[in-house]
Amino acid sequence: MKILLTGSTGYIGKRLLPILVEAGHHVVCCVRDEKRFNPPPSLKANIDVIRVDLLQKESLKNIPQDIDGAFYLVHSMSSDVNYQKLEEESAINFREALDNTQAKHLVYLGGIANEKVLSSHLNSRKNVEKHLGQGKYNFTALRAGIIIGSGSASFEIIRDLIEKLPIMVTPKWVKTKCQPIGIADVLKFLSKSIFNPETYNQNFDIGGPDILSYKQMLLEFGKSRGLKRRIFVVPIMTPRLSSYWLYFVTSTSYKLATSLVNSMKVEVICRDNKLAKILNIEPIPYREALKRAFSKIENNEILSSWKDSYASSGINFNLSDFIEVPKFGGDTEFSNQYLAYESLSDEIKIFLEKKKAFNISGKSEVTKTRSDVLKHSSLNLKNNKLEAIHPVVRTHPETKKKSLYINQAHTTHFVGMSEEDSMPVLKYLFKHQINSEFTCRFKWKKGSVAIWDNRCTLHNPINDYHGSRRLMHRITFQGDKPF
Repeated sequence: MKILLTGSTGYIGKRLLPILVEAGHHVVCCVRDEKRFNPPPSLKANIDVIRVDLLQKESLKNIPQDIDGAFYLVHSMSSDVNYQKLEEESAINFREALDNTQAKHLVYLGGIANEKVLSSHLNSRKNVEKHLGQGKYNFTALRAGIIIGSGSASFEIIRDLIEKLPIMVTPKWVKTKCQPIGIADVLKFLSKSIFNPETYNQNFDIGGPDILSYKQMLLEFGKSRGLKRRIFVVPIMTPRLSSYWLYFVTSTSYKLATSLVNSMKVEVICRDNKLAKILNIEPIPYREALKRAFSKIENNEILSSWKDSYASSGINFNLSDFIEVPKFGGDTEFSNQYLAYESLSDEIKIFLEKKKAFNISGKSEVTKTRSDVLKHSSLNLKNNKLEAIHPVVRTHPETKKKSLYINQAHTTHFVGMSEEDSMPVLKYLFKHQINSEFTCRFKWKKGSVAIWDNRCTLHNPINDYHGSRRLMHRITFQGDKPF
């Protein structure tokens, strides 16, 4: 079958795509910018990529006439003040375009909306469902609550809260009940619903077997990772304060935090598990969904993130929208380790040749920040430390130049020597490698972007902005094994 996949660059779409291809379907991926869509090479023979912007009717003419079915996985989380109107317009445009094809089935993933009073975000989901359901094709709406999986917005927010806050003073909405569902089960429901006549022209709630409050979800998350947490609920925290609380503590944007807070006041519990019986699916418990999510993280197998849609949506924003810098202080020092090595005496170079050093993440001389992060991390690190042995002088794989590859924050001693015997030389090298002749100081401004190579550069963020907020978004590319 030929299936049209909207939201193919988003959190759900990226994960559904390989499942559909594996099932033997040919998938037409709708994207706003083809240059930002990079599917695995193994899928390319079974997919087509077309540019479609649901708010631009002309672009919808790119949809092929011979598609058999479609998935509608496009959502907004208040990225625009008029997002409800835009979501409605997008749904109507898509419905009209799909009516001009031979598509016989459309599957939509929305939100559980069983309460009489809904948030604006859930009301918008329900309104989209209404408009999509008025087409000439068969229509199936799946309504999900909190989706738990590596990279999902809900999972990452819970993770941020638990890892960063041993004690939490929370808004009263943490008592609200919900029915979380694992991402693997969401994908099963989606892939098994398409072209299944028993799902035609109906809506279904989908959820896991556990009904939990947000407080219970947080505590269970901590328990499953061996982290002791205490949560105190206060009734006086306003929605605005709640939004700021999420924004400052977690990696979410303020707009997304506002939408989430408004939705978290509404219970999202399934009416029944009818669809699970029809499709013969047994959803996994919340704890198992957490276990699988962390397994993916630890094995570096995160296929998609809730932020992916921002990166590929064509939304017009600046990096400065996501960066806060203090008025004074907060600079970063960089030191050139090529120069640090080249300026060493020949005797020291000979001594360091082929030397290796032991490095740990929790060295006592380092500021407590990094070790505290590891201590409260959910990665179950042995002794809360990462350990590695690296060459003291490494050769850059591209430039072939040699540089010092030690760091006062992590290097403890030379292999084959005790810490006591190593320290005089290491102290000399630590001081030498940050000599003013090798360093520069970068003053951050809103919109600044810094790119550096950790293989030949030291960096030192200066903590001299007490009382101010410094928010940086950092991307790290996986490096190579030092030699």
